[in-house]
Amino acid sequence: MIQRVYEGCRTSRLLDRILIATDDERIESAARRFGAEVVLTSPAHQSGTERTAEAASSLPHPIIITIQGDMPQVRGDMIDSLVETLQDETIPVATLAFRSSDPSLFENPNAVKIVCDRKGNALYFSRSPIPYGSESSFQIHIGIYGFQKFFLQRISVLPSSSLEKTERLEQLKILDNGYTIKVIETGEHPHHVDHPEDIQTVEHDIIRQNK
Repeated sequence: MIQRVYEGCRTSRLLDRILIATDDERIESAARRFGAEVVLTSPAHQSGTERTAEAASSLPHPIIITIQGDMPQVRGDMIDSLVETLQDETIPVATLAFRSSDPSLFENPNAVKIVCDRKGNALYFSRSPIPYGSESSFQIHIGIYGFQKFFLQRISVLPSSSLEKTERLEQLKILDNGYTIKVIETGEHPHHVDHPEDIQTVEHDIIRQNK
């Protein structure tokens, strides 16, 4: 699965470098076998943002994109949309979403819903079905983030917030501290592998796309 994520990242036109950050030597070994560059990080990190901040601390690049290792359907154009958005240095962080009308997703706590303002900035993320009554059209979060590097380093040391702990969504720490998150809507839904049964869904999609 990690190799598929890595290969999806390599289809990006705009990434200068791709690193796999992990604290697990088994992942390090597997990633090096398929040719990836790996950074071993501290096992003490509480979130992917903290791990990314450590891995990026010595890099000269002003923009850092975080792609989760459980998203084997990631595509380069999704990543590039974040890189392009962050050319505006006034945007500290951006993330992706897709619009859905699937009622099962609306009720699914693993499908994180977003409510945005008129400028496309996130007002709130929740595992609950929000906004109320919008089953026919709502936004689902895709867990890929783009950061200005200075902002990534800043938020990685902030303490967890109450909303972050309640929803178990680390991005709420950003909103809790008064910062904005730009949301870019994409037409595709790259499935996450949150549970073993999700693997079958992803495999089915891959087979269908390759026919």
